[in-house]
Amino acid sequence: MTKFILSIDGGGIRGAVPAAVLTVLEDKLKTRGKTLPLYRYFDLIAGTSTGAIIAAGLTCPKPSHPDQPVANAAKLLELYRNKGPAIFDQSLFRKLANLGGLFDEHYDATALEKILIDMLGKSTEIAQALTKVLITAYDIHTRRAVFMTNADPEHERFYFWQAVRGSSAAPTYFEPALVEDLAAQSHGAVPSIPMVDGGVFANDPAMAAYVEGSKLGWRDKNEEMIFLSLGTGSANRKIPYQQAKNWGAGGWISPANDTPLISVFMQGQASTASYQLNKLLNRTPPKFTDGATIVTMANRGSLNYFRLDAPLIGVNDALDDASPGNIKALIEFGMTLAAKHDLALEEVADRLAAI
Repeated sequence: MTKFILSIDGGGIRGAVPAAVLTVLEDKLKTRGKTLPLYRYFDLIAGTSTGAIIAAGLTCPKPSHPDQPVANAAKLLELYRNKGPAIFDQSLFRKLANLGGLFDEHYDATALEKILIDMLGKSTEIAQALTKVLITAYDIHTRRAVFMTNADPEHERFYFWQAVRGSSAAPTYFEPALVEDLAAQSHGAVPSIPMVDGGVFANDPAMAAYVEGSKLGWRDKNEEMIFLSLGTGSANRKIPYQQAKNWGAGGWISPANDTPLISVFMQGQASTASYQLNKLLNRTPPKFTDGATIVTMANRGSLNYFRLDAPLIGVNDALDDASPGNIKALIEFGMTLAAKHDLALEEVADRLAAI
């Protein structure tokens, strides 16, 4: 039996890119007479950071209609368009007092938290997700990766909004989040785990999703996993050697340089995960160009791993450029990415429609 997995990378405001791609996938399913929410077609949806926002939106149930998710792809795309500027808004006082993020995080998380609560509710748990969901974060107290998922009963007692807040707490951008571990409560007290962005170890959560699927028995003889893995566009600015060689610790984390160390960690892990899964899941690995699986008429039917990503050309690759012009450019980039990899999305839609 085939299991379908959707994986969405982290990338701040660049989450508009996979959100745009998913609107195209929804349209392709509609042309095939399939109008159910996306969660009905995927057995597991994984997300890190901004990808966790998308994963949660697609799987968190509406209180008034518990069989419906709080968002579809179109609504999530509007969230980036309309709410992105508020999430990444920095007052003049904060800029001056903080020297652009040198002594404190860039942004106050209040706006992000309000948006998450408004969308996901304050008390809905991951255990209530409409399909299997996986959200990654990093526990800075125990120094361990955290996998919040209803695929494992020991790791599903987290509030959706808090899990996403922890997963998107990118160092230097937002302060760490305190995420309540409801499964560990004792005598009425609920301990909180201090978390930062899952992108520090799994910006592309597809490999983590592969492990969760394996734990569920999806690698058995009669099972196979089909992945649709969506990037948020890769950074396009080179790090000049003549500058980097003199940076030191301050230069690598400097907001003036767009915190290159974080970008290197996140993009390095994502490129590693996609390389590994292309080799692992595709029996005859196809060409992999610009971070994407090259799908052809000859190989489309044999592939189990579809990766869509590309260098961000003509778009600011900063995680926090939420200016209206850049958000528009990111959405257009996502639509162009979907068109460029139309054959991949056609094949995925065909297989999902056959369920």
